Amino acid sequence: MAKWIMASGDNGGKSFIIVDKRNARVFGFAGDGGLRGTAPALLGLARGDVDPPGIGDRPLSAIGPQDRITAAGRYVAVLGNDLGKADILWVNYPSGLSLHRVIRGKPTDERRRRLMSPSPDDNRISYGCINVPADFFDQVVKPLFLATGGIVYVLPEEKTLQDVFPHATAQ
Repeated sequence: MAKWIMASGDNGGKSFIIVDKRNARVFGFAGDGGLRGTAPALLGLARGDVDPPGIGDRPLSAIGPQDRITAAGRYVAVLGNDLGKADILWVNYPSGLSLHRVIRGKPTDERRRRLMSPSPDDNRISYGCINVPADFFDQVVKPLFLATGGIVYVLPEEKTLQDVFPHATAQ
C-alpha cells in the first residue's frame, strides 16, 4: 500500500498513516515515504469496514457492540482536540473516528495489556477509534501531522483491498 501511495502521489506529498486492522498495527510515514514508526493499535470491537448509519450523531452510550466499527477507507486527517481535553488526530470528524493515545477505560478493559500483547486477537475493544501507545502518538503522529495534516488509510478486514482502494490495485 505504501508503495502505491508514493508511486501514485495519492498522499499529495503529505505525511500518512496506514492502519492494518487485521494485524492491529499502525505505520506512520513522512510525506517522502520514509517510515517514521510503527506501533500496535486497539480498534473497534466489531469487525467490519463500513460506518453504521448515523454513528457520528450518537452518544457513546447509544453505540451498541455491533456498531463499534473502525471503518476502512482513505481520510484526510488533522490534529485537533477531544472537546478541549486532549489532542487527537481526527481521521473522520463527521463519524467521530479519531486516532489517539490509549485511554485507561474501565479496569476490566485492560487496554494497555491488550495493546502490548503479542497477538492482535485481543486488540478489539474500542468504540471504533484507533488507540495507540502515548509515546507513538507524541513522537510519530503529532510531528507528522502538526504542520499540514495528512492522510490516513485504514485497510479493510472484510472487504477486499480493491473494493476500498480501487486505484491502488489497478496498477
